[in-house]
Amino acid sequence: MTRDMSAKELVLLEGGGEEEPRKRRRAANRARRERVAERKDALSAAIPYLSSVRAPTLPQVGRELDTELRVASYNVHRWTGANGVRAPDPARAGFVISELDADIVALQEVLRPFDEPDPLERIADSLHLHMAFVATRVHRRGEIGNAILSRWPITSVFSLDLSFGRVEKRSAVAAEFSGSSGPLAVVATHLALVDRTRSRQVRSILENPRLQGPVILLGDMNAWRRCKATRTLERELVGETEMTWPRTFPAARPVLALDRVYARGARVEEIEAHASAAARRASDHLPVVARLELTDGLD
Repeated sequence: MTRDMSAKELVLLEGGGEEEPRKRRRAANRARRERVAERKDALSAAIPYLSSVRAPTLPQVGRELDTELRVASYNVHRWTGANGVRAPDPARAGFVISELDADIVALQEVLRPFDEPDPLERIADSLHLHMAFVATRVHRRGEIGNAILSRWPITSVFSLDLSFGRVEKRSAVAAEFSGSSGPLAVVATHLALVDRTRSRQVRSILENPRLQGPVILLGDMNAWRRCKATRTLERELVGETEMTWPRTFPAARPVLALDRVYARGARVEEIEAHASAAARRASDHLPVVARLELTDGLD
């Protein structure tokens, strides 16, 4: 009695065995790791760098940049949720961003993977927002940095190197928008944990000659106490007005007001933490949302 040989038996008869496919897979994985390592080394040498600027497939139309706008800042914790140990799920944070309904959103700890579709681009495109991203460091899984999402086109963008210490790599992304009466600059950043370094970072931002006219500074300021950097920011970008900052960290039960909105040539009229059920699960930080009135350059 005869029967057809299976594919496995034919491979064995030809002498290839099951070892050949495994060898090919191992070789392919090794080649991929080598490519990622080479790319990581090359990118690390250029830190910080402007990695991506992109317009949505279908931009929003309608409301133009005027004297009143709604802005937000959100540390998305590499898309890993409130405890940081879950598998990345950008859709969770993307839903929270949609809840904010802000004109401009600053994001921190954004992860853009090397070998997967870019979640930041997908979120921006699905919400019809323009985006700019500056890489602060290169993680084993991809680039990590700061981003700006906006309903309005970005007319210019550049990176700021805020790495004044050897340990902490820090940067900012600065974007300029054009209104009917002049430009508006928005800076998104994630400041250092060390007070002295944070003070130098603040000074570097405030003295940058490219930031002209009204400036909005958004981000995770790590302002866990009233150090010199915090006082400088509040004196020069808030004024003498006493501001009660909403608590945003940790998201499940916030005790620290780490995430803030500062402005020069504009006034923060209202600010609050966005504490929806989704926001408490999507990151270890809650977003902050603020309503601003521009007082200089666009009046």
